[in-house]
Amino acid sequence: MAVMLMRVLTLTLLLTLVGCGDDRPEKISQYQGLAKQRIDDLGNMLDNGQIRNANLLSQYSDIVAKQNSELTPLLNELAKDSTSAGPLYQSLQRRLNELSVSSNFVDLDQQLAEAENLYQAADPSLFNDMLSDPVNVVADMSQGALARVNSISREAAVLANGAEDFGAGSQLVGNPSYGEWQTGSNGMSFWAWYGMYSMFSNLVRGPVYYDRWSSGRNYSYYNDVGRYRYTSPKQARSQNATFERTQKQFSRQGKRFDSPYAKSRSGSTSLSRQSASVPKASSAGAAKNTKFRSNYAKNSNLRNSSSRTTRGVRRGK
Repeated sequence: MAVMLMRVLTLTLLLTLVGCGDDRPEKISQYQGLAKQRIDDLGNMLDNGQIRNANLLSQYSDIVAKQNSELTPLLNELAKDSTSAGPLYQSLQRRLNELSVSSNFVDLDQQLAEAENLYQAADPSLFNDMLSDPVNVVADMSQGALARVNSISREAAVLANGAEDFGAGSQLVGNPSYGEWQTGSNGMSFWAWYGMYSMFSNLVRGPVYYDRWSSGRNYSYYNDVGRYRYTSPKQARSQNATFERTQKQFSRQGKRFDSPYAKSRSGSTSLSRQSASVPKASSAGAAKNTKFRSNYAKNSNLRNSSSRTTRGVRRGK
């Protein structure tokens, strides 16, 4: 009888442990599949001209190239973001590949958060808003001939934020799709553009140093709204390392240095509902110490959210 009772208790304990098992790996796998489908759909929409700001980016680039042929190589590079060949979309593909490697993350909570972020980042409405930065860069390069989207004017934003005008292309500074922070021989960090984007060095007002940019940057969608969704944990760690290194330099001089993301700048207009509900940009890449709670309770809600968003962007075309 005692042996039978022990077996019953053991079986009960095993069933209890199974029922209380860690469901995070399963959620990560589910989000990974959903994110892949959404990223594939987004690529098709971009290439088929179904994302409004992607169409504007292509059209704006053509117009400004005709006005100033010397900028054609740079404009052609910017226009790539209107297709699945652009760095913004390719970043989503790269992160999807990295998502399946658990060693890329500090723990399951961070991996699960990245899985959800990646799914959300491929939302057509959110991606449409993200494209407002390159669109507005080209609009600024038109010397006022083309209207900005989802943002007040460059001059108005400078005044509203007490910002420094670093020149055309400054909305892309800090965005890892276009460049990175590098440290010079003097120990100061500066923005280094990737490839053809280095032509911006001829348009901005001198080298953009991290300390000046941090305190004087103007509004951009990536830095003030989209950073949480459009930054991988690896990219966020790099950004945080630049901040900590600069903070230590200032501390040794008896000065205070605040993160460039400690305070959001104003300047956005007419953003989608999806953008209005994203977490603060300052929390990008943070590892969670508490149990992850998805914003969506059921997979069916995830799919419904995707279909509603896709129709919404098509109507806005």
